[in-house]
Amino acid sequence: MLKFIQKLAGQDKASREALAYEEARSLLESQNTDARRTLASRTDLEPEMLYYLAGDADTPTRALVAANPATPHQANVALADDEDRSVREELTGKIARLLPDLSQRETDALREQTIELIEKLARDQEPRVREILAEEIKNSTFAPQNVVQALARDTEISVCGPILRYSPLLSDADLIELIATTQVTGVIEAIAGREALSADVSDEVVASLDIPAVATLLANTSAQIRASTMEEIVKNAEEVSQWHGPISMRPDLSIRAVRRIAQFVGRDLLYGMADRLGLDDDTRRLLSGRLHDRLDETPVPDTAASALKIVQNAREQGRLDGGFISDAAEAGYTEQVTYALSMLSGLKAPEVQRILTSRNGKAITALVWRARLSMRVSVLIQTHVMHLKSSELLPARGGSEFPLTEEEMVRLLDYFGLAA
Repeated sequence: MLKFIQKLAGQDKASREALAYEEARSLLESQNTDARRTLASRTDLEPEMLYYLAGDADTPTRALVAANPATPHQANVALADDEDRSVREELTGKIARLLPDLSQRETDALREQTIELIEKLARDQEPRVREILAEEIKNSTFAPQNVVQALARDTEISVCGPILRYSPLLSDADLIELIATTQVTGVIEAIAGREALSADVSDEVVASLDIPAVATLLANTSAQIRASTMEEIVKNAEEVSQWHGPISMRPDLSIRAVRRIAQFVGRDLLYGMADRLGLDDDTRRLLSGRLHDRLDETPVPDTAASALKIVQNAREQGRLDGGFISDAAEAGYTEQVTYALSMLSGLKAPEVQRILTSRNGKAITALVWRARLSMRVSVLIQTHVMHLKSSELLPARGGSEFPLTEEEMVRLLDYFGLAA
């Protein structure tokens, strides 16, 4: 008996040879636990012997049989109902790892048997067993669709999370349904981290109002996010500090979004944005100004005195331009807009203020033209400073051009007593 045990333990040259049937049977019937455990891990053991060991009273022995790729199907089926969780865990990991090979080299019957076993393990009452299965098949294109669907809807995030994050077998329709119906914390966040997430699914993530999920979506640079959806995020981001870091790192921000973000993120994030993004000159000057302002992060009230000082500083620093006024307008800083237009147009501040309070979109457009600014600036002032209704707004022509002729704008300025 000692000789046989030494052979199993690899203590002599003969251990590299297959065991003779009688030798193995003798060990099998012995009361030596170490010998049976070593037998249970051998891939050259006769199938009926592994089946016999699958019913061994020793749990580690059964676990070794469960992990053994040579164990016959009938033994695997029995082990799937083993009372000890560790045995079922070993079996789950082994069976799941067999999936990629089954499609190419095994018979249809064996594949069907294996899939039935996987389906059984997917229903195991222990979350850890289902978790191991989910981890093993999360990237698989060969996993049974019904198993993937079941695991994706599991009530344990440790089980459904890997499937939701990685499985290529989930469609956009599946993901959107899960976002709409889930009551499990972390599900939407797992979906938000998927590679190459579509814009449709991203819309649903944002609509869920799940703050950690939106943060994950923003950090997922492979996710497609529509410009309108990003605008919605930016609109609410000031109050959600968890979004500041990831949103400032997005590579697909519009210039409008960059300018809004610059109003509320910390100076370290502003430095990163300025260094990383390819920005036009106006936006670079805007960020440069924001960086300067953020050296003292104390908010400055939009009073006449403080506004005049801010505008004068901007002019001295060479950043009193359309970008500066656009930023001030979007922030609702009426006094800053007033003084900036005054300095750029050559008019007195009260004269500018008279036009701003006139609720006349054509008049402010003429004033913006006189200040040599773009029509976009006029639209922002009409919207955020004058608060005109949509029916009162004077929009740009062709998306960016002044809708009035120069003669019309000169007449408007004359009407207000402001000679062009």
